[in-house]
Amino acid sequence: MTRASLPNVALVGFGYAGRTFHAPLISACPDLRLHSIVTSKPDEARAVWPEAQAVPSFDAVLADPDIDLVVLATPNDLHAPQARAALEADKAVVIDKPFALSLEEAQGVADLAKARELFLSVFHNRRWDADFLGLQQQIASGALGDIRTFESHFDRFRPEVRDRWRERDGPGGGIWNDLGPHLIDQALVLFGRPLGITCELAVLREGGQAVDWAHAVLRYADKRVILHADMTTPAADIRFAVHGATASWLKGGLDVQEDQLKAGEAVGGEGWGVDPSPATVVEGATGARREVACPAGDYPAYYAAVAATLTGRGANPVPPEQALAVMAVLEAGIESDRSRAEVGLS
Repeated sequence: MTRASLPNVALVGFGYAGRTFHAPLISACPDLRLHSIVTSKPDEARAVWPEAQAVPSFDAVLADPDIDLVVLATPNDLHAPQARAALEADKAVVIDKPFALSLEEAQGVADLAKARELFLSVFHNRRWDADFLGLQQQIASGALGDIRTFESHFDRFRPEVRDRWRERDGPGGGIWNDLGPHLIDQALVLFGRPLGITCELAVLREGGQAVDWAHAVLRYADKRVILHADMTTPAADIRFAVHGATASWLKGGLDVQEDQLKAGEAVGGEGWGVDPSPATVVEGATGARREVACPAGDYPAYYAAVAATLTGRGANPVPPEQALAVMAVLEAGIESDRSRAEVGLS
C-alpha cells in the first residue's frame, strides 16, 4: 500500500489534545495519512505538520470525498453533534474521550454508526500506559492472588485556576469528565461492570468553577475499586495501590508518553514509553519487597489498530459498546454525587 492510497485522516481541533496526542500519533502510523487539520490557527498547524492541509471549517472536511476518517479532538460538548455529522457524511470516526456529555447522547451516536455500518471508536489511550500494561501482566500471572482492593489515582498539583474550557462551569468541564473516563475505562478493562458506584465531586480551589476533586468507589461482589482524581495534591505519589489475597502492587509516577509527546520526541523512537519507575510488589506472608519493571507504554498501538480495522485486517481497539459502558459509570457517578447515595449499575 502506497502512502497516497492510505486512509486519509482529518483531525478536527488543534488544541492540547489534537496537537499533543492525535496529530503526532496519526502521523507516526505507517498505515494512516494525516490529510487535513481543522483549526483556527492554520499557520501553527502548517508549521508543525506541513504535509497536512490546514482547513478553516468542519464543514469543509465533511464535504471532502477524500477524507476517510474524522478524528474529533474538540471540546466535550461538540463530540456528539460532530460525530453525528461525520457519520451522516459517511466518514469513519474517532472521538477523544469522553464519548459525549451523556449516555443518551453517546448511545445515539453509537446507534447511528451501527445503522450506517461505519467505524466508530473512542480514544481511551491510557489502556496503553506502561504502568497499566504492567499491572495487567501481574494480575494475569496470579502473582497478587484475587484482587480485593484496587486504588487508582490521577492526582495533580495545580492550585491556580486556569482560563480554559476544561476548568469552566460549562458542559463537559471538570476533572470527572476529563480524567474520570481514564480511571473508569481501566477499571472496566480489568474487572468489568460494577454493581454500583458511590461518588463525591467537589470544587476545592479558590476561584474554581468546575469540579476539581473527584472520589468514587465502585462496588463489586468480591472487591472494591477506588478511583480518585484531583488538582489539589502537592504529594502526588500514588498512581496505583492494588491489594490482592497474597500480595500488593504499588506504583507511583505517571506514564511518560504524554511528556514525550509534549517534548516533540519521535513517536516509537528509542526509549519511547519506557517507565523509569518500577513497581513494587509486597508479599503478604513475608513482607518482602521486590521491584518489577513495567513493559514500555504503547500509545501508537491505538492508531495501528484503527488503521488495521479500516483496512479489514483487525478489530476496533475501543468499540462503541466499551465506551458506552464507561459513559454509564461516568453518568452514574454524577447522579450519585447529586443524590448523595450509591447508584446501581447491575
